[in-house]
Amino acid sequence: MSKVTKRIVFFTVLAIVLGALAYPKLKPFFQSNDAQAQGGPGGGGGPLQVEAVVMEPETIQDRIFSSGTIRANEVVDLSTETSGIITGIFFDEGGEVGKGQLLLKINDSELQAQKQRANFRLNLAEQREERQRRLLERGGISQDDYDATLNEVNVLRSELNLIDAQIEKTEIKAPFAGRIGLKYVSEGSYISPNTRIASLQEIDPVKIDFSVPERYISRVDIGDEINFDVQGIDSSFVGDVYAIEPRIDSQTRTLQIRALSQNDEQILFPGAFANIVLILDEIDDALMLPTISVVPELNTQKIFVIRNGVIEQERIQTGIRTSDKLQIIEGVAVGDTVLTTGLLQVNPGTEVDIVKLNKSSEL
Repeated sequence: MSKVTKRIVFFTVLAIVLGALAYPKLKPFFQSNDAQAQGGPGGGGGPLQVEAVVMEPETIQDRIFSSGTIRANEVVDLSTETSGIITGIFFDEGGEVGKGQLLLKINDSELQAQKQRANFRLNLAEQREERQRRLLERGGISQDDYDATLNEVNVLRSELNLIDAQIEKTEIKAPFAGRIGLKYVSEGSYISPNTRIASLQEIDPVKIDFSVPERYISRVDIGDEINFDVQGIDSSFVGDVYAIEPRIDSQTRTLQIRALSQNDEQILFPGAFANIVLILDEIDDALMLPTISVVPELNTQKIFVIRNGVIEQERIQTGIRTSDKLQIIEGVAVGDTVLTTGLLQVNPGTEVDIVKLNKSSEL
């Protein structure tokens, strides 16, 4: 046997051995190709097996996602109009106070002494005015003398009112009911109008400030509902839009909006970051289709509808988009069966066999 013949025999045997070793691994590949050839479009193995959905109306919400900040309904930094030494603090840090409640008192002993002196002077002047009034009635004095005495009485009364106003400035009262924050002064401290005392906040209800892009300006209205949540609290909260800024922010091109939410349990704190969903509209009979069923094309979109076991192509117009669904405005009707799998394997006229059929409203 020649060398050439030996080589041919050797390589032939080697090829047979390698083929035998590789066949178990390649067998599934050949089987899948055979299955596709038998069941694919144009194959002789029968209709293509697919999954589909039946279109049913459902209720959806047209929503905008935004972020915002929780704010107190009312807030004020307590301060005094006059300077002096604190003689009494009548609130607890973090405690609730009522409207008009006395919170802090500054020493007013000098003003009280002035008030007492003014009261003595006023009493004497009123007694003199009373005597002169009787004399005037009998013609004992002139009208000018009586008018001078009456004027003195009125001046003293005004002085007394002025002292009362100054005494009132030595007291800090709650302008509204709410919760006191941390205090920064102590009894005996000397304070002035610039001294930080504490803050008072009304946190039931709370305000939520947020913004939306200017393209939604015509769709946002007073009374629109929002849902929001904050970090650290598992539950969600509901609020209503009650005020809209009447201008667009020229820097961010957004519309500023403010909503109000009840905070009965007082678990929402001003300054917290809020994730907000603004509900613009609610549609009761929307037709929603899984996004995987929509095939995009140049300047249009299409779907494949199954009628009598045969594929038909429909152009569609879409509306609201969610995370996994798309609203179909035109091109599909209630009861239509829309293809969800095998979109790349079918053409108009392809025969299909539905192996799994869902309802669009249940997906």
